[in-house]
Amino acid sequence: MADRGCPLEAVPLPAEVRESLAELELELSEGDITQKGYEKKRAKLLARYIPLLQGADPSLQAENRVPAPTQTTAAVSKQRKPRPPSSRDERFRSDVHTEAVQAALARYKERKVPMPSRRRSALTHSSVDTSTPPDVHSAPPDVTTGLMELSHRERPQLASVRGVARGCSGSVLETAGGVPVSSRVSSKIQQLLNTLKRPKRPPLKEFFVDDLEELLEVQQPDPNQPKPEGSQMVLLKGEPLAVGVPWPPSLLAVLQRWGTTQPKAPCLTALDAAGKAVYTLTYGKLWSRSLKLAYTLLNKLTSKNEPLLKPGDRVALVFPNSDPVMFMVAFYGCLLAELVPVPIEVPLTRKDAGSQQVGFLLGSCGVTLALTTDACQKGLPKAQTGEVATFRGWPPLSWLVIDGKHLTKPPKDWQPQAQDARAGTAYIEYKTSKEGSTVGVTVTHACLLAHCQALTQACGYSEAETLTNVLDFKRDAGLWHGVLTSVLNRMHVVSVPYALMKVNPLSWIQKVCSYKARAALVKSRDMHWSLLAQRGQRDVSLSSLRMLIVADGANPWSISSCDAFLNVFQSRGLRPEVICPCAGSPEALTVAIRRPPELGGPPPRRAVLSMNGLSFGVIRVDAEEKLSVLTVQDVGQALPGADVCVVKVEGAPHLCKTDEIGEICVSSSATGTAYYGLLGITKSVFETIPVTAGGTPVSDRPFTRTGLLGFIGPDNLVFVVGKLDGLMVVGIRRHNADDIVATALAVEPMKFVYRGRIAVFSVTVLHDDRIVLVAEQRPDASEEDSFQWMSRVLQAVDSIHQVGVYCLALVPANTLPKAPLGGIHISETKQRFLEGLLHPCNVLMCPHTCVTNLPKPRQKQPEVGPASMIVGNLVAGKRIAQASGRELAHVEDSDQARKFLFLPDVLQWRAHTTPDHPLFLLLNAKGTVTSTATCVQLHKRAERVAAALMEKARLSTGDHVALVYPPGVDLIAAFYGCLYCGCVPVTVRPPHPQNLATTLPTVKMIVEVSKSACVLTTQAIMRLLKSKDAAAAVDVRTWPTILDTADDIPKKKVTSIFRPPSPDVLAYLDFSVSTTGILAGVKMSHAATSALCRSIKLQCELYPSRQIAICLDPYCGLGFALWCLCSVYSGHQSVLVPPLELESNVSLWLSAVSQYKARVTFCSYSVMEMCTKGLGAQTGVLRTKGVNLSCVRTCMVVAEERPRIALTQSFSKLFKDLGLPARAVSTTFGCRVNVAICLQPNRLGKLAEQGTAGPDPTTVYVDMRALRHDRVRLVERGSPHSLPLTESGKILPGVKVIIAHTETKGPLGDSHLGEIWVSSPHNATGYYTVYGEEALHADHFSARLSFGDTQTVWARTGYLGFLRRTELTDASGERHDALYVVGSLDETLELRGMRYHPIDIETSVVRAHRSIAECAVFTWTNLLVVVVELDGLEQDALDLVALVTNVVLEEHHLVVGVVVLVDPGVIPINSRGEKQRMHLRDGFLADQLDPIYVAYNM
Repeated sequence: MADRGCPLEAVPLPAEVRESLAELELELSEGDITQKGYEKKRAKLLARYIPLLQGADPSLQAENRVPAPTQTTAAVSKQRKPRPPSSRDERFRSDVHTEAVQAALARYKERKVPMPSRRRSALTHSSVDTSTPPDVHSAPPDVTTGLMELSHRERPQLASVRGVARGCSGSVLETAGGVPVSSRVSSKIQQLLNTLKRPKRPPLKEFFVDDLEELLEVQQPDPNQPKPEGSQMVLLKGEPLAVGVPWPPSLLAVLQRWGTTQPKAPCLTALDAAGKAVYTLTYGKLWSRSLKLAYTLLNKLTSKNEPLLKPGDRVALVFPNSDPVMFMVAFYGCLLAELVPVPIEVPLTRKDAGSQQVGFLLGSCGVTLALTTDACQKGLPKAQTGEVATFRGWPPLSWLVIDGKHLTKPPKDWQPQAQDARAGTAYIEYKTSKEGSTVGVTVTHACLLAHCQALTQACGYSEAETLTNVLDFKRDAGLWHGVLTSVLNRMHVVSVPYALMKVNPLSWIQKVCSYKARAALVKSRDMHWSLLAQRGQRDVSLSSLRMLIVADGANPWSISSCDAFLNVFQSRGLRPEVICPCAGSPEALTVAIRRPPELGGPPPRRAVLSMNGLSFGVIRVDAEEKLSVLTVQDVGQALPGADVCVVKVEGAPHLCKTDEIGEICVSSSATGTAYYGLLGITKSVFETIPVTAGGTPVSDRPFTRTGLLGFIGPDNLVFVVGKLDGLMVVGIRRHNADDIVATALAVEPMKFVYRGRIAVFSVTVLHDDRIVLVAEQRPDASEEDSFQWMSRVLQAVDSIHQVGVYCLALVPANTLPKAPLGGIHISETKQRFLEGLLHPCNVLMCPHTCVTNLPKPRQKQPEVGPASMIVGNLVAGKRIAQASGRELAHVEDSDQARKFLFLPDVLQWRAHTTPDHPLFLLLNAKGTVTSTATCVQLHKRAERVAAALMEKARLSTGDHVALVYPPGVDLIAAFYGCLYCGCVPVTVRPPHPQNLATTLPTVKMIVEVSKSACVLTTQAIMRLLKSKDAAAAVDVRTWPTILDTADDIPKKKVTSIFRPPSPDVLAYLDFSVSTTGILAGVKMSHAATSALCRSIKLQCELYPSRQIAICLDPYCGLGFALWCLCSVYSGHQSVLVPPLELESNVSLWLSAVSQYKARVTFCSYSVMEMCTKGLGAQTGVLRTKGVNLSCVRTCMVVAEERPRIALTQSFSKLFKDLGLPARAVSTTFGCRVNVAICLQPNRLGKLAEQGTAGPDPTTVYVDMRALRHDRVRLVERGSPHSLPLTESGKILPGVKVIIAHTETKGPLGDSHLGEIWVSSPHNATGYYTVYGEEALHADHFSARLSFGDTQTVWARTGYLGFLRRTELTDASGERHDALYVVGSLDETLELRGMRYHPIDIETSVVRAHRSIAECAVFTWTNLLVVVVELDGLEQDALDLVALVTNVVLEEHHLVVGVVVLVDPGVIPINSRGEKQRMHLRDGFLADQLDPIYVAYNM
């Protein structure tokens, strides 16, 4: 128990006052009394003794306890200065830890940590196990690793947690786009930034190279760190085993002797859950029943007429903690039959924590038979056959029930063989390692006997003594004392089951009292529980005890339990010298135990050690830094007959110096001998040869490593400061999990979390251990309180241990995996954390403070000038990265090109020459044709629209007209109508009727920005634009003239069709919102429009006889060109499939392709994704419906981004079953300045044979880390950090591409990353914006290289990429130049001096957990914000916070600042399937996302 003491030493307090104070203290710790009430009562009690107390610092008064008698506190260090009498003797007590924690926290008071925010809807944790924790008496919380099982009788109580809008209301911030930012979000981010401005740990100097690219920092030893200064330790020899005592030849011989000479002597008393003695096993009964079992095992079990077992076989013992009698019979029965018992826990369910590993142990031990009791067998999970179910990972077992009626009495003359101690294995004790694997430690008969003899001598056991045992009798000290050594001395053991302790924590004390027990075997948790329950129990007496063995005396918090227990029970006859802590391990069995003075033990000692020293493995008795200390008590002397030494933890087993912490090693005849079946690690653990600094062995006998860390103190006392399993090495410092638990416990956890349900472990992230702390939260703790507690724990650990906690998670009560007999199953908890199965209800990550080994931020070097760059490339033999499509002039006769200069002319010519040739077919969701248009029909409709614009709208040439239509033929007719009368059309996506508030303002904005004088639309949309709902979103009075083309069109045609005076006249405006959220319209002249159509016609070989299927939106970019322009120019027939219709019929597009046998089809990534996700399981159904895609030669994805290889590959693989050729799918690339730069043409059939189609697109693998430095480094497929890039298609005829440096604008060499610049007749002519910002973007359309060819005018695409000359040849016989697009410059994130592409981080995040549906990242004030769509239960959302943080750190060396968990569909996506990250950012900052949870990483 923890406390903050005041100097009370000067005033001796009477025993009853001390008792009342202790009780008061416990009431407070359990939350049975408020802090205020506690202080009031305490002041009253102490008023007579300390009148000055009122003036003391209240933070130190919060809790206090009276010190233990001072004779137990002898200082451990020789060179220690004597303290002045007024200083605290309390300093030796570990309760000082709490004082340290409180003082540390006081220093942090002023720092505000941003609290995570949670969705306002109630987030309910409705785990079935989330029972309300019972009151104190039904299950006292645990002081050790938490052995808390909650009673299952109570119904789950759902803790509904609501997030409250917090955050200071300040001036409204604005984002770059002028969006007002919710002060709630921004103030939290501000808090986070303030927190991060704190100075970090000192910067680190040296590096090691991580794959040559980015250097991870390696922590160098601090020159001022403490180093061991003592002399080399000498081997510590335990007292010799008593000579002259007639030790028996074996334990079984002793059993036979007692069983025959003292048959009535009691051996073991079993208690039920009410504390009643249900059965006392006598030595006679034990002997006869064990014989019976041995006979049955050897003679009555057969399989195929062979005996089932032969001597030396291993047998599993599966007995519940409540049945020690049957266990003891089974154990000795196996020994008598020369079988090897392997005691294990009862598996309650098929999925018990760690049960699979136990199965692995049984399998490796070759166990085929399990012994159990009738009652236990009935309770095991059963298969349908009624047999016991096979547990996951277990070998097939036969089960034998060993209740009396199932056994056979041996014949009179039958005698078991073995009666002497020998080298054979006696039993196997299981042990679970830090990683969760279970191994078996073998103990031979000789070791078993030697261990019992050593314990008998050390504890001074005498014949017929009574021992009360609270521990698990299947393993560890419970087995060693309560089952084995007890028989050697004919002792009477009273076994107190765990179930009884849960109901009545005082039961063991009552049994000591009623049986006048001389010895008791407990853990510190049992002492703690009994303190909480002892109120009002005045009649118990512990005066009979001569030894109270504390089995976990090596734990850092056992000392406070011992002290508190002595405080309360000294008045009930407990003598201070009776408390005997001991230390043991499965490998070395008992390592050391404190002897009572009458057995010649030295007085007990304590050491107050500096945590800082300990973290460097050095013992420094704390003198100046009074806060970060660890108080430890000795665990006594080495066992008789044992040699003990301390060796270095890492490297060769060199002896430590006297002031150095190392691993304790034991050499004696009483230790385990091997890990069963594991020869390699057996050698390193059980056969260690410690050596001196000079390299000479210290002994000719091998030593066993105990797994305990410690040192040898004065009087040859052994001190343990931690376990190897709990060791966490962060940087170069070592921390012990138990110490960090103790610090967390000192932050008054009672109100928020359960004392015993705290787990600490480390996970490896970015080449270093990171500390994770998980605790179970009380259901009544508010989120705010828990968060406060979490941030205080972080501060306390940081202050006391000088180490950061990487992740702190609180889970609902009763959900952590339990170890047998309560406790937390640490390795299973760690596994769940790493797999995202922990389901926390609160989480706080601190990667900013913990991760100090990130590579140095990149420093921008002074740029090399463009001229030097060219010279450098020439010297290196690299050509300038430049490529072009086929020449246009040679391909076509110039007359024809002149004839087709204006699209309106082409349409008139087609209407005249091939009037009935069908150009367009529009399909609806059912796949039926809803409208068609032949050349003449389209021409006539266009004429009528032109007439309406001239007459009704009174427009003049050059006016802009907004076309607000759903995808269809009306849109195309209206477009040509505008061209016919000289107006400039602007296609606008109509507003969504269900989502007017967000979609209508965009429509209004385009209409206004484009200065449209008129809106053409359908009747339904016209009504929508003027509706009441619309009025709520925009000002409907300011719309320009709106014409409905169905009703308002006159039947007459236009008198004359407008012919532009020059090809450079504006033909149409192409408006779209970029992924960065910028609305931009580009101007397309008539010349550019015709050139675009001509390029596409040549590249895709489009003729009037062709049919192509288009599933794209017709409002901007290449989608608009393919939908409205190309069919009229080339004369092919277009089957139009509006992507919106796929929402009600996913297979519409593919069915249309199959039905019309389209050789060429175009789609967007969003359409491809819908088909992949929506039709994944339906390919069989489609095949039966006759869908056949073998007609497809090319399926092109229209995109303005890096090709999505994973999506195109899964699409190809999925629809291969429907005949889709493997090489059909390809990508295109266009952007604002040029909508079609690359298109991959037909690559199959005759054209490919003729070689006109060009080679297949190539894929290269580049190093993702080099990309961050704007470099391209090609690597092999599958190498670490490799990123696949596919070329974006073949460059169109007439298009020239060059790669230019983003800053110097000089040309770059082959395979160098730079901005893609394009020159072509179909480049747009400029931006059309109303704000007069053309100057800003002028160089987008008229850029010139700063060196080399400075004459050509280029357009800057704003995309990063590189050109690479391949080994392939194209149609002209030239080597093929492949263009690889890496990503948009506007989208890149500049972090730590490097350039990141959001898609790369997002890909890593989506891979991190199966319930991450989608992800988007953006930066805000230099913090990386990751938004994750959760496709799963809301309760599981918080699992993702740590996984996302880990994966981004590991793969990108970036610390995530904020993790936002949202519902599926929240991340906005445009019609091309691109994420609108800036919209998302604005939504997040304006607090419009309604997130499930927002975690601010510290």
